[in-house]
Amino acid sequence: MDDATEQVIIIGAGFGGLSAAKRLARSGIPFTLIDKRNHHLFQPLLYQVATAALAPSDIAVPIRAVLPPGKTDAQILMDRVDGINTEKKLVHTVGGARLRYSNLIVATGAQYTYFGNDDAWAPHAPSLKSLDDALNIRRRVLLAFERAETTEDPQLRKRLMTFVVIGGGPTGVETAGALAELAKATLAREFKNIDPRSARVVLIEAMDNVLTAYPEHLGRYAIDKLERLGVEVMTGAPVKAIDGHGVTLDDQAIETPNVFWCAGVIATPAGEWLGADMAKNGAVEVDAFLRPKGFDDVYVIGDVSSAKDKDGNPLAALAPVAKQQGDFAARMIIAKHHSLPEPTPFRYRDWGTMATIGRSAAVGKFGRLEVRGFFAWLLWGAVHVAYLVGFRNRLSVMINWLWSWLTYHKGARLITGPDEADVQSLDSTTAVEKELDKTVTNLEESVAR
Repeated sequence: MDDATEQVIIIGAGFGGLSAAKRLARSGIPFTLIDKRNHHLFQPLLYQVATAALAPSDIAVPIRAVLPPGKTDAQILMDRVDGINTEKKLVHTVGGARLRYSNLIVATGAQYTYFGNDDAWAPHAPSLKSLDDALNIRRRVLLAFERAETTEDPQLRKRLMTFVVIGGGPTGVETAGALAELAKATLAREFKNIDPRSARVVLIEAMDNVLTAYPEHLGRYAIDKLERLGVEVMTGAPVKAIDGHGVTLDDQAIETPNVFWCAGVIATPAGEWLGADMAKNGAVEVDAFLRPKGFDDVYVIGDVSSAKDKDGNPLAALAPVAKQQGDFAARMIIAKHHSLPEPTPFRYRDWGTMATIGRSAAVGKFGRLEVRGFFAWLLWGAVHVAYLVGFRNRLSVMINWLWSWLTYHKGARLITGPDEADVQSLDSTTAVEKELDKTVTNLEESVAR
């Protein structure tokens, strides 16, 4: 697919890319939006899919439903970009498309990094960046309980009912709290041979506190709330190794097949495509108008951008940052299209940050104002519902949350995946063992020794 017509191209349909697309659609300027998936994903609630609280369709919406061709002059292309020729102003995709741009918005986001150990650690500690990741983690968690129900080996059962979350940022804290609630409340009375309430949930953080982007006392508050939920919080504990047996720290090893990675992130390789200056994490250095040095027709936004605040500090990788940057980049293009003066330099309006710590507790910081506890949790829920795309998603999430809060029930506890045929009947011990043996072979060997 070759398109010689110059057009606005947006790469990525995350918060920033979709925000730019909506603004351009309202202006009537034609554009092409490229994304490797056909849906926009609300990543802040991805952990709730991984812990069976929400279904995938609750936090994702088809891009074409948001930007229908009958109402917008938009071309949606489901493909993966693998290069940009800035001299010829061409975007190259894995599918063979070569698209010429007049203006380009790069919003490709970030990806998890295992700090140089990707090949060795990633197979044993899945990360949480996509719906596939969340469903994989959900599947592993639920299968672990099913396998623990059928095994007669107490040591293997103990290992299967141990869950380790690495990374004490918002995603790690939220995931650990949700796993504890799943085990100690939702699944508490659903098994005959095991007591899910005895499951061990461990949160590991290399720094001396969790939620280090927040004031120290809010991090300590989060630790206290997690421990009340039954989570073991290990701070100042850098990971030394991850393998099929579990996690190794400086002073101990935790044997389990259930290790989940919520630690550091790096930018996707947009900087390499553009040949632009990059920060240490791979994010593209941009000016006050979100343009890389030497580019007047390229805007880099969201997690892949190293934009600065008014004090010269890098902006956090947050959804509100990406949304505001996407809207700004679109307004820059609209002004150029209509030969209008450029908008004033981008300035982020900080509406605050929040993180939930399980049932009825959260922390938040809004400038000098700090909130925590039940009120913060209600505010966290309201903000996240407001940011969801689509009335159906907002309504579904509110109903699910209300039902879960009243009953402790989480309805998305389905075991699905590429080997679904192997677990068609969860009443079949043989079927369950066959599926779970794929992930616990190393543990069984260690028990045998």
